[in-house]
Amino acid sequence: MICTSARMKIAVIAAVMALPCSLTAQTFKVDRFNIGGDGGTDYLTAEPGTGRVFVSRGTHTMVVDGMTGKVLGDIPDTPRMHGIALSAKDNRGFTTNGGDSTVTMFDLKTLAVIKKIPVPTGGLDGIMYDDFQDRIILTNHSRPIGTVVVLDAKNGDIVGTVQLDDSGPEGAASDGKGTIFVNLEGKAEIQVLDVKAMKSVAIWPIAPCEGPTGIAMDRATNRIFSGCGKTSVVVDAKSGKVVAQIANGDGVDALGWDQSQKLIYIPANGGRGAANGTVTVVHEDSPDKYTVVATVNTTPGAKTIAVDPVNHRAYLFQPEYGPAPAPDPNAPPAPAGQRGRGGPRGPIIGAWFFVVSH
Repeated sequence: MICTSARMKIAVIAAVMALPCSLTAQTFKVDRFNIGGDGGTDYLTAEPGTGRVFVSRGTHTMVVDGMTGKVLGDIPDTPRMHGIALSAKDNRGFTTNGGDSTVTMFDLKTLAVIKKIPVPTGGLDGIMYDDFQDRIILTNHSRPIGTVVVLDAKNGDIVGTVQLDDSGPEGAASDGKGTIFVNLEGKAEIQVLDVKAMKSVAIWPIAPCEGPTGIAMDRATNRIFSGCGKTSVVVDAKSGKVVAQIANGDGVDALGWDQSQKLIYIPANGGRGAANGTVTVVHEDSPDKYTVVATVNTTPGAKTIAVDPVNHRAYLFQPEYGPAPAPDPNAPPAPAGQRGRGGPRGPIIGAWFFVVSH
């Protein structure tokens, strides 16, 4: 149940010093819901046009109504899961489960699990749907080198694997013509793959970007948007040249794109000790010109995002943790948190689902 007190609306006015003549200042509204549930989070995915949002929760996947924050369903047994990809064409959904190196394939209408697909490379993390060949693309933190593993979206069969130039691949984007672009976080590069031939064809350095994670593409202008800490970049998908830079917050782990609105959404957790997270909203004025139209406050830790390009809403999710329990002086040291950061966490006292609209 969602209590009235658990929902908060915030009106955010776009603060812009200079907008192009074709633009006017935009007002962004933020709805916040406490959706409950256990577990941490990584990515979330919006189902275009239906209002449903799939939210990773560590060991299960919550399905949430993006208008009301109501929980519509739950997909169990997704250990240490990271992301969700959807194929409306095949009525299939997929989750990457790092805990047992599997992909859960489920029925998109009923949410019933169809099967779990073992992925031998390990390191499962990012996932996306590629409409060019009806494929599911996995970007894996496998060792000793990162990999892209490609699944058939109809039956979940593994149809190919490509080795990458870095052990820390993050998001991937498709041009819809057979090319996949993968952010390499550790080397600040984009690796270009021919998905039909299953081979790497180019590697592009994208300085001044540091730690590229989220990625999206405007197929109409042939521009790639790479989300990076403090300074994101726009890349010409033909030449690999960085053609624009965007100032945004620190601690970026995803990026959203609304094609018809020409809006890029860049979430940032604000970095250690930040008072709040932010979403930098950017308008594509032309292929090589971009204007920040708003900075929306969210909550500390919120760093991934999903955009519904039909309903024109952006979604974020972040649990809020209470104080960690006092350590037992006789117990051995607790293991470090994910990727070696942090320590033991306190209980979840809020599960905040954000809806950004305009």
